[in-house]
Amino acid sequence: MEPGKLLEALAVAERLKCETRHCYTSSGRHESVAEHSWMMTLIAFFIKDEFPEADMDKVTRMCIIHDLGEAFTGDIPTFAKTEDNENAEERMLGEWVSALPDPCRCEMTALYAEMSKRESVEARIYKAIDSLEALIQHNISDLSTWIPMEYELNKTYADDKVSFSDYLTSLREEIRKDTLKKLGE
Repeated sequence: MEPGKLLEALAVAERLKCETRHCYTSSGRHESVAEHSWMMTLIAFFIKDEFPEADMDKVTRMCIIHDLGEAFTGDIPTFAKTEDNENAEERMLGEWVSALPDPCRCEMTALYAEMSKRESVEARIYKAIDSLEALIQHNISDLSTWIPMEYELNKTYADDKVSFSDYLTSLREEIRKDTLKKLGE
């Protein structure tokens, strides 16, 4: 990528360092979208050997780019995001990606399409990691930062996203145990 175009793209992506999420860190401050994406990428790295059939480099790329649309719309928690929110984010992200030079434009377009369909093992792994990271972060954060609905949500969220994998199902169970311990149950 030509240096000037790279700097333009990074200026947009940098917004994710400033855009906060609903989750909190262990120190009590709001987590940034960039931090969420980084933790997802680290999870993908740590579990790569569990999925010899998958292109885990592709999963890592999915984790890195998955929330770039929030540079335009901000973060809206899953439980509050509407179809209109999703459509607006997809439209603005699509406009930005279409202005990127090749080969980045083509690769990102293909990755977003694959992620949206969730048919490939890589897309299913990425989506499971996305959901599990939020649960892990909630368990790491102080219980006082949770909203009432999260007491139940942290017990059940992502079960559907991990069901295709014995390993991810096992990881989900460990996260659930941490949740129950945190809740004193």
